[in-house]
Amino acid sequence: MSDDGRSAALKQRRTEPFSMVGVTWTDPELHVPGAIEVRTRLVESGQWSRWLRLDGDSGQGESGAARGGTEPAWVGPSDGIEARVRAGGSASSVLPAGLRLDMVDPGSGRITGMEPAAFAVDESGDPTAPASESGEPTPSTTEPEAPASSEPPTDPPVSEQPTPSESPSESVPPSPSTSGQPSPTPTVSAPPAPPSTAPQPPITSRADWGADESISPEEPGYLPGGKIKAVVVHHTAESNAYTCADGPAVVRGIYAYHVQQLGWKDLGYNFLVDKCGKVYEGRKGGIDRPVLGAHAYGFNTETTGISVLGTYTDAAPPQAAMASVARIAAWKLGQYGVDPAGTTTLTAGDSGLNYFGKTWAKGAQLSFPVIHGHRDGYNTQCPGDAFYAQLGTIRSWAAGPITGLAIKSVTGAGVSGTTYYTKAPLTVTWSATTPASLIARYELLVDGKVATTTAGTATSAAATLAVGSHKISVRAVHQSGRTTTTAAASVVAETTAPTFTTKPALALRTGTVNTTAVPLTLSWKATDNASLKEVRLTAPVSATYGPTTYSAARTAKSGVATTWSMTAYDRAGNTRTASVAGTPAILQESSATRSGTWSTKSSTSYLGGKSYSSSTKNASLTWTFTGRSAAWVVSRASTSGQAYVYVDGVKTATVDLKSSTTKYRDAIWTKSWTTSAKHTVKIVVVGTSGRPAVTTDGLVYVK
Repeated sequence: MSDDGRSAALKQRRTEPFSMVGVTWTDPELHVPGAIEVRTRLVESGQWSRWLRLDGDSGQGESGAARGGTEPAWVGPSDGIEARVRAGGSASSVLPAGLRLDMVDPGSGRITGMEPAAFAVDESGDPTAPASESGEPTPSTTEPEAPASSEPPTDPPVSEQPTPSESPSESVPPSPSTSGQPSPTPTVSAPPAPPSTAPQPPITSRADWGADESISPEEPGYLPGGKIKAVVVHHTAESNAYTCADGPAVVRGIYAYHVQQLGWKDLGYNFLVDKCGKVYEGRKGGIDRPVLGAHAYGFNTETTGISVLGTYTDAAPPQAAMASVARIAAWKLGQYGVDPAGTTTLTAGDSGLNYFGKTWAKGAQLSFPVIHGHRDGYNTQCPGDAFYAQLGTIRSWAAGPITGLAIKSVTGAGVSGTTYYTKAPLTVTWSATTPASLIARYELLVDGKVATTTAGTATSAAATLAVGSHKISVRAVHQSGRTTTTAAASVVAETTAPTFTTKPALALRTGTVNTTAVPLTLSWKATDNASLKEVRLTAPVSATYGPTTYSAARTAKSGVATTWSMTAYDRAGNTRTASVAGTPAILQESSATRSGTWSTKSSTSYLGGKSYSSSTKNASLTWTFTGRSAAWVVSRASTSGQAYVYVDGVKTATVDLKSSTTKYRDAIWTKSWTTSAKHTVKIVVVGTSGRPAVTTDGLVYVK
């Protein structure tokens, strides 16, 4: 310890194994405003941890406490420690008398203390070295110090004293716990255990987490008024690095520290929660009774205390832990008809100052949120900035109704705009921000009536609808009975299949012709009495078209019969199929009946390697075929002329073959009929001045 009494340090020191540490001092009323930090050597890795700052005041207000101290810190299995303590910034600040470093092994129950004399310079600098013969004491197990004075402590405020009844007739045994067994019924007269409006969450009993009842033989005390008016939320201000399996050991360590180091009658908190959401019974006396705890100085006599294991200054507890806090709070407050989202008036058992600088006198009537943080009633950072910011969420979860409820999807149904369509069965999926553990059930409503009921853990439900239009919604029932209902979704149930008002049909189209790719147009039209979704081409290739698309450009191999199959889908999933079959056929120019003068031209660019060309006016070629669509195929250049086209003896078109670029196998003219029949197509050379030549490569038809 320094000469001015303002700082002390314990150099790296080897110890017996421990997992929890705290710093205590003689005066239980004293607060240390400075920095108290420790770091430990981890057994598993042999590495030294980062410095961990301890809250300089446990600040609970236990009547008759033997010592003051920091909050205990869980550090995990360790076998070495280093500490440093510095008083506050004012010149008058000095360290408290009787400064001691206390280490707890929750497994063996061993408690090791290092007295002020141990806070000396370790000249060896070897963190693994045992205590030397230079006079530095080897740490040893010690009994907790008695108070510095043999005089009884100053009487605490009247409102802080428990007032158990002495009438045996008022003794009512506690209700059994739903998880593990509650503490044994105390022999003192206990207030009744009224039923709650909220279900009791699973709670690990003292026996199940391994409480050594021999170290706290005093009988429990109960709130003088027999009624809990508020819940004070805490964190234990220790490392968050513990595992879920460590939870019971952490609780045992806090229990040993509170009782054996600070001299309290029992663990200070009424309930503890680990980061995985497991709840532990704290101070004995009956989990369903208004047990007087030691967790909120000046306000213990009207409140119950819930503490989450860990430090939550920068990061809030996991949702599982927050949900458990909300469940305990709702259950305990529900025993006394107190709204978790409301405010309450508490009577100060002593003068005080809170974290926000507000002061009050003993006996003052102060307004608090029913669920509030320790810092609201005491000058402490507890339960940490990040945790404190989540108290509104915890109030909402505890009180209800359920928040964030929304329909996410409707499967087994198609959607168009804001309307869903189904053939009848569907599944509705939803989500909510309130944890499932606080939700009693969900109800799927069809036209305002319950169609399906599910557990609060469910996220979907199925229903079968009658044909017609319906309104679907989801109602969530909080454990308090309060309800939330989503906006209604419009759903149409219908079983009528779509209709092909225009059956699929094939027609030749203009474009370049190859024997393996004859250009075709596939056309159709489908409608639905409710909402058409799409039309799918399923053979000979696959394609999907929107509800307002009625044709598509395709190609087919010449000489091969092909069936084009289509299926229309409506939004509800009803379907209708239709198809058309056709075979493109190529009639070479040599198969035509000729008149006038025609010459043969050869090139691999022509269909079949040859074509006919003529510049003779009125020279003609005539093809006869049986089919439902035809296309005249030509070669084109800048010098190409014109031709007349006659169909079944009637002139139907004048076609100009002129092109700025040379083209081969070009389907330049097409004609289609609704049914297949015998037709003739005749082309006649016009004899255009300056460019009379017409080169034909054949005729293509669909049969």
